[in-house]
Amino acid sequence: MAGLFGPDMERALDVLGAGGTLEGPALEGLDAFLADRFGAGVIGLRWDRLSATRGEAHFEATDVLHQPSGIVHGGVWCAVVESMASVCAAMAVLPRGMVCVGAHNATDFLRPHHEGRVDGVVTPIHIGRTQQLWQVELTRASDGKALARGQVRLANVDPAQLAG
Repeated sequence: MAGLFGPDMERALDVLGAGGTLEGPALEGLDAFLADRFGAGVIGLRWDRLSATRGEAHFEATDVLHQPSGIVHGGVWCAVVESMASVCAAMAVLPRGMVCVGAHNATDFLRPHHEGRVDGVVTPIHIGRTQQLWQVELTRASDGKALARGQVRLANVDPAQLAG
């Protein structure tokens, strides 16, 4: 994979492969990878920390993300769970020259939330040769109460399989 993603991504993969953690300035060079158009662009998901076995990110819930009743739309919870699991799963297989695609997303909405920071933590349940399973927990930053939780199963595939 040398040179395929540029020096910042190569350094990041080296750090993760050695069991290290990326945070602060070490994440800045990964903006193109971490800033997907939907999770980061529409929802505003921002990564705080990444390691091979844990990811932490957050976003600010505002009225733009509300359903008509004035609480965060369930699709937001699903999208954040999908984005967080997908980024960490991709980091797990990129060194093997593979990519991953979502196969199943099961997200539970635990309590309503209106506005304010939401923190997310993603951890692997299983990282295998052909598939991965990641768990995401989303909590309200102000009191630590659980807002949603989900898990995403992803297939590890050769990028050539996605062409066409």
